[in-house]
Amino acid sequence: MVRLNKIYTRTGDDGTTGLVDGSRRAKHDVRMTAIGVVDEANSAIGLAAVSLERSDHAPMLFRIQNDLFDLGADLATPGEDFEPGEMTLRMVPEQVDWIEQRIDALNERLEPLASFVLPGGTEAAARLHVARATTRAAERAMAALAQSEPVNPAALAYINRLSDLLFVLARVANDDGKTDVNWVPGANR
Repeated sequence: MVRLNKIYTRTGDDGTTGLVDGSRRAKHDVRMTAIGVVDEANSAIGLAAVSLERSDHAPMLFRIQNDLFDLGADLATPGEDFEPGEMTLRMVPEQVDWIEQRIDALNERLEPLASFVLPGGTEAAARLHVARATTRAAERAMAALAQSEPVNPAALAYINRLSDLLFVLARVANDDGKTDVNWVPGANR
């Protein structure tokens, strides 16, 4: 159980922050950037959840927010051992499977796409699209980290599937895709 008695520690005043293994990194380090953008995605999902709180989909988003804290803890634990342990929190393939199951279930009710979809429609869909775009930014930051340091493959798969789920959920929020705003290539030339 995490217990935070004090919100500020002053240890980051020098421009560094601590990782789970006790090492310190610059706040602009690629690992810290990845952790930060995952936090931004979590916040965007929280905003989207508010617009869905009267639907059956809000609990799914709350679960995802919890998983994103797990993902942040995974990223804050450098190393090559991706097995979860008593004191080591790692993303696991079952979390990816859960996302895929939600995508498949939601996608069954949607008509296939005939065009790219503009991020909009209902307020809930627009918020979900912001969360999707922020999740894609987190994925890019994690992929950049993976170029220089080991990253848990389950974490990379999770963030990739999450943006897909948010896209499908945005279509569901647009009356199961009926009020999607389609891209019309070259419409304003």
